[in-house]
Amino acid sequence: MSDLFQTLAASASGMRAQAARLRHVSENIANADTPGYRRKTAPFRQIVEAGRATGLVETGRVRLDQRDLPQVYDPGHPLADKTGHYDGSNVDLVVEIADAREAQRSYEANLRMFDQARQMSTRLIELLRR
Repeated sequence: MSDLFQTLAASASGMRAQAARLRHVSENIANADTPGYRRKTAPFRQIVEAGRATGLVETGRVRLDQRDLPQVYDPGHPLADKTGHYDGSNVDLVVEIADAREAQRSYEANLRMFDQARQMSTRLIELLRR
């Protein structure tokens, strides 16, 4: 029975991590046209207890993409310097959409695993009641 609960916990932690990743992707897409905005990423890390891997994951600290911001030429923009340039955003919509799809599919895979483990534990309890 313990293995079933570990499976439930592992898939739940995966769903939480993918949901956090999807939130960051959504923020990036929403701010793609915001001047000076840097893309946010949150790496996953494995949870370790007493020196042993637990099989659970969590998101690490949010990191800002340190790539150079593109210089946008628009002399009429209020943020433009005397040369007519301002810092754009380093968000690439194609990358963000691909990340969103990957996060969605990973979330769905964890959800299916969670549902299977839940169904197995329910059937086990039904068998034990007989």
